[in-house]
Amino acid sequence: MGIATALFALAAAAITAAWAWLGATVQMPPSPLAPGEKLHCVSYTPFRGTQSPLGPDNPVDPGQIDQDLAQLKHITDCVRTYSVDHGLDQIPELAKRHGMKVLQGLWLSNKPELNRKQIATTIALAKRFPDVIAAVVVGNEVLLRGEMSAPDLVRTIREVKAQVSMPVTYADVWEFWLRHRDVATAVDFITIHILPYWEDFPIPARDAAQHVDAIRKQLAAAFPDKDVFVGEFGWPSAGRMREGALPSPVNQAYAMHAVLDRAKRENYRVNLIEAYDQPWKRWLEGTVGGHWGLFDAYGRRAKFVWGGAVSNHPRWPWQAAGGVGLAALIFATALAVGGRIPAAASIGWWLRLAAIAIVSGILIGWTVANVPLESLTVGDWLRSLAWAAVALMAPLLGAAALASRASAPSFAQILGRPAQRPREVVAFSLGILLIALAVLSVQAALGLVFDPRYRDFPFAPITAATVPLLLATKKPAAKGKLVARWKRRLQAPAAETAVAATLAASAVYIVCNESFANWQAVWFSAALLALAFTLLQAQDGPS
Repeated sequence: MGIATALFALAAAAITAAWAWLGATVQMPPSPLAPGEKLHCVSYTPFRGTQSPLGPDNPVDPGQIDQDLAQLKHITDCVRTYSVDHGLDQIPELAKRHGMKVLQGLWLSNKPELNRKQIATTIALAKRFPDVIAAVVVGNEVLLRGEMSAPDLVRTIREVKAQVSMPVTYADVWEFWLRHRDVATAVDFITIHILPYWEDFPIPARDAAQHVDAIRKQLAAAFPDKDVFVGEFGWPSAGRMREGALPSPVNQAYAMHAVLDRAKRENYRVNLIEAYDQPWKRWLEGTVGGHWGLFDAYGRRAKFVWGGAVSNHPRWPWQAAGGVGLAALIFATALAVGGRIPAAASIGWWLRLAAIAIVSGILIGWTVANVPLESLTVGDWLRSLAWAAVALMAPLLGAAALASRASAPSFAQILGRPAQRPREVVAFSLGILLIALAVLSVQAALGLVFDPRYRDFPFAPITAATVPLLLATKKPAAKGKLVARWKRRLQAPAAETAVAATLAASAVYIVCNESFANWQAVWFSAALLALAFTLLQAQDGPS
């Protein structure tokens, strides 16, 4: 038991050290805001929980908006809106109570009857609250979406401009101003969106400020007679990487510090997107779409303090404790199943057990933390919980298989006639787990091959599940038997061969498509290859 105790202590120390490193705080640069200074403006939509602008026009409770504005008043005197539906037409009146200004949005689409309603309501609000509405934004990215032609947009802007007293603009991704230069003739100032994460060639957070400044200067040179307002800049705090652009709390805070500092030095205005996380955006953009807020969606808590320190995993002590607890279960399972075998086991056996405990102990906390982040629909929750289940069960079954010298049966044995199924509980359970892991992995891999833009990389659970199975089922071969073992792998059952080939091919494509700058893609692809190898290891059936 002495070696077990020593290795468990080593595993516990490794897990704790890993989480202390992952959860370490990163000090932000000095605040770009002077004492008492507020943000120029912040995009605001009031939806909470399951509320969404995608369904029927059910007005948001004005009390809910009032609570938000009371909180936002502490950080800004201006909010930008995007529509007048769903009760958002209440915002100017409520903003007036708090002494705030509004950049009033007017949503344009390819539905003329809805456009007329938006135009009429916005004009009425502009006439009713001329001291609150600082500008009217006629349309948001309607050219980007291809829902309106530039000439029609220009006519609409001029129609609104003729009936309101405040400046009028249009807002779109910066490239579309360069593609449709005539739109600039109709507006009082140009409103551009610069989102480095969403660029065709994504920009890392460390380069966001330089990118924003360069684009703004490019637009200012293209339209020298117009003021250029950065109407949207932001960075997501969670979601999948795009090349080197990583969503995280640290990167969100850093990018915003850097961009606002550069804007102050270069004397231009920036509207941050957005005030609160919006879960409904995950329907359109996946996990990343719902995590652009300065405040979280449910607790309305600030994600960072300007000039303060930020952690990507602020609850890391709990995640470390959970990992150490799982490591203890892994060692206990191996000792309970192995009986006297562990006492005579080689040092290699013990090191494999310790590796299972360390890898799974580190990754289980990451896996569990991602479940609520990556789950919106019932299907999302079922998939995320399934990943968490295999990540939790694999190390325990791996430890049991290592101790009992069991190996996974083939898919055909598990899915075939009852007489073919292994009688040993460990071997049978291992086979079931391997099938579940294969199904989840193929689904994730093919999704990232054929429809990758908004899909997350389940790198943590697949690694937590694959490594224990690989270490538990891999058996060293004598030199004379090595060639024979590889010949047997080349004659693997069709199911295992097909799945392994699919995973391997997907891994290569994903890395090529996402680039080596995307460490989530590289990690996930490496795990796919490891699982493919594991499937070929397990094809021989129970020993």
